[in-house]
Amino acid sequence: MDKFMQMAFLEAEKGIEAGAGGPFGAVIVKDGEVIASGHNEVLKHNDPTAHAEMIVIRQASSALQEYHLKGCTLYVTAEPCPMCSAAIHWAHIDKVVYAATKEEVAEIGFDDALISDIALHKTDDPVLFVHRPLLESKRLFKKYTDDTDRIIY
Repeated sequence: MDKFMQMAFLEAEKGIEAGAGGPFGAVIVKDGEVIASGHNEVLKHNDPTAHAEMIVIRQASSALQEYHLKGCTLYVTAEPCPMCSAAIHWAHIDKVVYAATKEEVAEIGFDDALISDIALHKTDDPVLFVHRPLLESKRLFKKYTDDTDRIIY
């Protein structure tokens, strides 16, 4: 096991021992240097978005003062869930190295198949989403694009 994956596993153990969340740890590396490391903190914060990947993406973005993490590699103890995968893409992380597969993680109770099936339109979404088109949203979007040169994707 390489040293960065080993660090991710040590982070996961820290989180388990602290009662912070599931067995998930993550490390972000750029140019051979650790930029961020952390573990799942869902239980610690009662925050369903406090996955290890989300924690380290936030840390790395803050450390690098960049919301795009090009040139970075994420090492994580398990294959990222759909939420974390989306965040990885939004962050423009170049590479993800993971240990356990989604199937292995599902065996211990962390099954995200419903979310994947909804995204792939294999099943109906149990959450009702209601589109209410409002001119105010168009005004805000125009204001943003008129007031800034930043690209957010």
